Amino acid sequence: MASVAGGYLPILLFLFVALALSSAFVILPMIVGRLTGAHQPTPEKLSEYECGFPAFEDSRAQFDVRFYLVAILFIIFDLEAAFLFPWSVSLKEIGWAGWGAMMVFLAELGLGLAYAWKKGALEWE
Repeated sequence: MASVAGGYLPILLFLFVALALSSAFVILPMIVGRLTGAHQPTPEKLSEYECGFPAFEDSRAQFDVRFYLVAILFIIFDLEAAFLFPWSVSLKEIGWAGWGAMMVFLAELGLGLAYAWKKGALEWE
């Protein structure tokens, strides 16, 4: 039974060190900020900050749909880049089947981009 508990000792030690370091990285800057005088709240510091200017409309106002379309397109092509890197690294091992699958994937993304472009989702007024 002692050998089983001894097997978990490195994991518990690692967990303790990780918790201590993460707590230190959160708490120590706050303590140093209070001690050095960097913590001086002013109305400007306590105000909400969205885009460099104070909010002047209701927070429940609707956004234009084009904002969401651009955001979705960004996420799609960001994921494409995330898929292309591991594919290119392992291309030698996956062979022609992997190459063909990625070409189908890229063709689908190209068709989606052409559709969004044709519909005017990339135009901003």
